[in-house]
Amino acid sequence: MKIISTAEGPINLLEIIGASIVGGMETYVLRLLERLPQDTFRVTCLCVAEGKLTSQLRDIGCSVHITPVTDEPDWQSILLGSSLVRADAIDVIHAHLPNAHSLAGILSRLTDTPAIATVHGRYLSMRDFEVHKLMNTHINVVAKTAYFQALTLGVPSTKLRFIPNGIDTKIFHPAPKSNYLHSLIKIPPEAPLVGFIGRLSPEKGPEMFVRVAQLAHKRLKNCHFVLVGEGPMRRELQNEIDQHDLTGHIHMVGLQRDMTKIYPCLDLVVSTSYSEAMPLVIVEAMASGLPVVATNVGGVVDIVEVGGTGLLKQPGDTEGLANDVVTLMTSNSTRIRMGEAARKRVEEKFDLSDIVAQTAQVLRSLTQGGIKGSDADTAKGYRKARS
Repeated sequence: MKIISTAEGPINLLEIIGASIVGGMETYVLRLLERLPQDTFRVTCLCVAEGKLTSQLRDIGCSVHITPVTDEPDWQSILLGSSLVRADAIDVIHAHLPNAHSLAGILSRLTDTPAIATVHGRYLSMRDFEVHKLMNTHINVVAKTAYFQALTLGVPSTKLRFIPNGIDTKIFHPAPKSNYLHSLIKIPPEAPLVGFIGRLSPEKGPEMFVRVAQLAHKRLKNCHFVLVGEGPMRRELQNEIDQHDLTGHIHMVGLQRDMTKIYPCLDLVVSTSYSEAMPLVIVEAMASGLPVVATNVGGVVDIVEVGGTGLLKQPGDTEGLANDVVTLMTSNSTRIRMGEAARKRVEEKFDLSDIVAQTAQVLRSLTQGGIKGSDADTAKGYRKARS
């Protein structure tokens, strides 16, 4: 494996991104790349299609190339990728999603360039594991479930890192109460407001939020509930709201681009997902000084301190979630205390500047022969994010 010295100049980084929509993974990549020090890293991106994501990548100074990125990479992608690695003197390949990991592994072998894949889900896919075993790639995970699974499968700690997602605490922070959403959905400015933020798709459980809102509304007559996001379930959800004659208290506002305008309108954020890794929405809400009621899935338990920064229930427990919503919405002092603790926890554990610094160090280490740190260091990194 080729080794470079950082004294020779910037590290040339190839990011292979296996999807084109702007979701949680893509947001992670954008936030990482725009904050990597430009005097240390020069970034080339390989993407599956033109779109908003590629425009944003170019806006932050990345060189962008387009090629199909499939689970079984074709020759077109392999030839373009290997040409880029050689032409741009790439020092490290960083992949996102299993299809991108497959291509990164092949390019790593063909060009003798170190590669690492960030696993954004709560578990390592078998493809990620197989590529690691066949191509000797490194793996970075964002969820503790994936970390322990990787160790159980036999991924050496020298090839494995745990770095959770982070957010910019200077962008997401407690702000004066806003009536932006209240005006949008035409409710009184003093009305309490509970929010769901996310894609309206089955894995996020928005139908569960609607049921939670129905139950909670029976005891919180003045409280309103809002779904922020778009997705394939929108019509189904609207029908459910209409059928129960709750259009006056459960609202849908679609996709909102500037989330810093949304959080100051809310008193509480509810996450009803059936599957998550390290959900950025929960971290953003907590950074904004909001407590969270959520389902205990994936890495959520590593973010939310039960009783300290929020409350957790098992997926599908609509009654339990509704009870938690009522508990917090009927106690201003508890809600405020949890919100303050939530902000402090994000500052200490999930600040993006720290996450970027950790990631940059891993990428530098790969150019010098491998990830630095012992088994104890890896475990310590996990415990720090978890505590």
